[in-house]
Amino acid sequence: MRFTHLFGKTLRQAPAEAETPNHQLLLRARLITQLTAGVYSYLPLGWRALLKIRQIIREEMDAAGGQEVMLPGLQPVELWEESGRRKAFGETLFVLKDRRDRELALGPTHEEVVVDLFKRLVQSYRELPIMIFQMQTKFRDEPRPRGGLMRTREFTMMDLYSFDADYEGLDVSYDKMLVAYKNSFDRCGVPTIKVLADPGTIGGADNNEFMHLTDVGEDQVLICPHCDYAANTEKASFRKRTAEAEAPLPMQEVATPGQKPIDDLVAFLGVPPWKTLKAVFYAHDRAPVFVAVRGDLEVNETKLRNALGGGELRLMDDRAVEAAGLVPGAASPTGLRGVRVVADDSVVDSPNLVGGANTPDVHHLNLNYGRDWQAEIVADIALARDGDPCPNCDTPLQMRRAIEMGHVFKLGTVYSDKLGATYLDAEGKARPVVMGCYGIGVERLLATVIEANHDEKGIIWPASVAPYQVHLVALNIEDAAVREAAEKLYDDLRAAGVDVLYDDREESPGVKFNDADLLGMPLRVTVSRRTLEKQSVELKGRREKESSLVPLADAVSTIAGRAPS
Repeated sequence: MRFTHLFGKTLRQAPAEAETPNHQLLLRARLITQLTAGVYSYLPLGWRALLKIRQIIREEMDAAGGQEVMLPGLQPVELWEESGRRKAFGETLFVLKDRRDRELALGPTHEEVVVDLFKRLVQSYRELPIMIFQMQTKFRDEPRPRGGLMRTREFTMMDLYSFDADYEGLDVSYDKMLVAYKNSFDRCGVPTIKVLADPGTIGGADNNEFMHLTDVGEDQVLICPHCDYAANTEKASFRKRTAEAEAPLPMQEVATPGQKPIDDLVAFLGVPPWKTLKAVFYAHDRAPVFVAVRGDLEVNETKLRNALGGGELRLMDDRAVEAAGLVPGAASPTGLRGVRVVADDSVVDSPNLVGGANTPDVHHLNLNYGRDWQAEIVADIALARDGDPCPNCDTPLQMRRAIEMGHVFKLGTVYSDKLGATYLDAEGKARPVVMGCYGIGVERLLATVIEANHDEKGIIWPASVAPYQVHLVALNIEDAAVREAAEKLYDDLRAAGVDVLYDDREESPGVKFNDADLLGMPLRVTVSRRTLEKQSVELKGRREKESSLVPLADAVSTIAGRAPS
């Protein structure tokens, strides 16, 4: 490709809205351009890189036994209602009506559709296991698209679905995908770690995310530096402080004028935070919920939502709490009527806690679970934080920011049961098929390749996904000898099967070298008056500090050897 013919010219400065390095470089290098919030066009250089990423993923899915299909983007809403996920996805689900006034969804994912396909085509255990995958456009009405390609409203996902006769088979399929995912990310030049994760709206029991650790990531993970424990903060557990055994003491009131926050209360009463009962109020599907945790802990909203069975969850402010007939800063589960109570499991075995008395400026001493109050739900709803003890070995956990690269789920029979997906076993009995699902955001992977491979000058493409292997730069191209040598080298390299981006512009050396560094192809080849005087060309790897001269007669073979197709 000649630079003078390339669609989309580089930018000297990134647009103001681009904050992360990968977003800035995606825009400056003209890999993408934004159409509207969360929707992007992919320009030739970006598309070439995406195609190579797709091919790597495709090869790894094929190697694991996957078969590629293409499923519809338009999906009957009835499937989503049958699975119960229309409510779970809420406003994130794009819904439209056809001319017959029938509702259709723009698929944000394809579990329902692939189960319907299975039901139509598979009858017997002899046809199992099956692994099918696709690379399909997904649509999600994200409330806050951000981070360039990190969170968009239209994106490509590679999603693979496994169907097995039993859970032992699912374990085999799942392990194959763990290997295929790691291979895919490694080949794209993106280091990852595997962490425990929350299943979100997809569902299922066991699941893992592959994370790339970076300070610009929107996710947070907790990692144990001693053992192999690693988890997304939405899922992470930790070793909670064990309360000392005490005999229950009589409950009594104490005046606490103006002591609403826990920090103020513990200072006023001279008690440690873990001896207090903290009340936090949420609206769950618009109904108030009293959430009780120890004063040394915070609420993990993802865990809380899961404990409540999903649905809409939001924190209530003091005005909403008062409107519900509760007392902000002094609320108590004791004697509470008409409000659901959810308690963290730490409070059950913590005796003689200090908690609210449902009266302003008054608290109770010696609140005890079971004697003085009870909860409808008791679960681990506490947020793990940096420095909390590892649940396996007690080593302090370390918080890191990360980008989610892929998510794998052991769905089990969640969708099979809801949608009636069965097969006939050896005795002719209908059994629910056991499923797994596995997703990679392709464009997010492109952005993370750049995030993981750049410097202050620009992109440093891994050879496996670089749009071109060679960036040929002709300096002083108005010189006939330079132009002739550069043109011949360009033609000879293409004939040898080398992907070449040829900068044939009449621009200064500084402009051309800056663009070469910005675009970041693995190998820069320079033809100039100086190199021709020595019957040579100059070679410089994008990751190398020094350049070298190669005889012009050996240039094609040398470059081809360094630039694998």
